[in-house]
Parts: sequence; structure tokens; C-alpha cells
Amino acid sequence: MTLEQIIEANVNDVRARIRRAAEKGGRSADDILLVAVTKTVPVSAIELAIQKKVNQFGENRVQELIEKYDILKERCNWHFIGRLQTNKVKYIVDKVSMVHSVDRLNLAQEIQKRAEAVGRVMDILVQVNISGEDSKAGISPGELVPFLKRIADFPNLKVKGLMTIAPFAEDPEDIRWVFRGLKNISIDIGRENIDNIDMHYLSMGMSNDFEVAIEEGSNIVRIGSSIFGERHYPKG
Repeated sequence: MTLEQIIEANVNDVRARIRRAAEKGGRSADDILLVAVTKTVPVSAIELAIQKKVNQFGENRVQELIEKYDILKERCNWHFIGRLQTNKVKYIVDKVSMVHSVDRLNLAQEIQKRAEAVGRVMDILVQVNISGEDSKAGISPGELVPFLKRIADFPNLKVKGLMTIAPFAEDPEDIRWVFRGLKNISIDIGRENIDNIDMHYLSMGMSNDFEVAIEEGSNIVRIGSSIFGERHYPKG
């Protein structure tokens, strides 16, 4: 099979799995945003995904995002999904539609500053460390509401929901509680009616666990290897 055929088959498979999981959870697949993760994926492969009507892409690294954005321009929407250093915000604030990984006050302050400078309101998600793993970034559930209230007054930020990364598990059922936990937190926050804080999006679920995440309420899934394979691409 050619790379084009592989990506087409993979995209079709992922969409079918999203549809089944959404229906199992009593929702429509149209409610689920597919973000294709392009870490180490070359532009040539991304262009093949665009041909298959994938138009939302997520990057973990600022330099890669800049390089790909400069080539693809307005052909797709970019999400920043990795840990973001404050000194790199200025390079992407005019390029991404959403930052999924806001996990500390100084980062929120820098995004506010840079978004104001370019005259835009940046949609963000707040990353929550549900599992409590030291290796995972994110705000602890107990610190989340005070953090949201602190950044609610930032005029150039719009909190659109929450994001989490679950621990890897051979059996996704073993981490269902992580996704359910974030969903429950989002419901509780919604009841707080905090100004400028919207719980519209739950970004949770990756290639190995996205079906369980959707069943538990995810409406943004971040899928890399299930679309692009294990990224054994030639250089250049």
C-alpha cells in the first residue's frame, strides 16, 4: 500500500471507531472533534490527511508547528497540545486556534500578554492532572477552581474547557476512571457559573484509549499513530 492508501484507510477506521463510541455514549460523531497529532510527521503526510478532509492538527513542539504552519498556511487549523514554555508563546499566539495545555499561572499571563499584543482572544483549555502522576503535567483537581477564578478576568483568554492525559494502559478500561473524573469535574465547574469560563470542550483520549474517552464524554480526541502510523518516515 502507498502512504496515501495507508492514511486514507487509517482515517476511515478512526472515524468509524469515533462514530461507534459516540453512538454508544448516546451522541453523534459530529459532536467529536478529531485533532490529528503531527509530532515528527512530515508535511507530505499531513497534506495526504488534508486530502481526506482532516483539517484540525495538533503539535507538541513549537518549532515543528512554526515550520509546518509556514508551509501549509491557512489550509488547516492548528492546536498546541504539548507543554508550552512561556518564552515560546510569542511564536505561536497568532498561529493556533487553541492551546490545550495551560497548566500554570505564568503561562496564562504570558498568553494573555501576547494575545493582547496581536489583538486576539485566545481559546484555551486548562490541563488537569487527574491521575496524580508526577510525570504528568497539569493542575491538580483541588487547585483547579481557584486557578480558573484567577484567570477568568484575563480579557484576551477564553477558557473553553479542560484537557487531560491518561496514564498508558494495555486495557483502556483500567483508565476509564480518569476520563469519567474529568467529565465530573467539568460538570461541577459548569455549576459554578464563573464568568468567562466555559466547559464546552473536554480534550481527552489518544490512539490507545480514545473510544473509552468518548464514551465518558470527550469531544476532542488527539490521534497520532492511529492515523499516521508509528512515524517511521524518511528524512526530508
